[in-house]
Amino acid sequence: MDAFQPTPPDWTTDAIHASEFCCPQCSASSLEAQQVWINRRSPVYSENNRRKWQEFYRCQCGCVWWAWSSDRPPSNLVPHPEDSDVF
Repeated sequence: MDAFQPTPPDWTTDAIHASEFCCPQCSASSLEAQQVWINRRSPVYSENNRRKWQEFYRCQCGCVWWAWSSDRPPSNLVPHPEDSDVF
């Protein structure tokens, strides 16, 4: 399964919108999902002209959910400007 394939996989049809960026049924994180698909063909533009996409997740518990890419929590793998020691 390619998360960036252009056409949505069949399992995305019954996805529910998660109000938080985790499975609405069992609270598992997106990193625990068994399958992922990102709808990059239909971006939405926010008030400040930033693009966001629907991200679909098939959880290990069987729930299929989606959330906006802009709602994803910050990664601890990317350094943040406030963490630098520059004076």
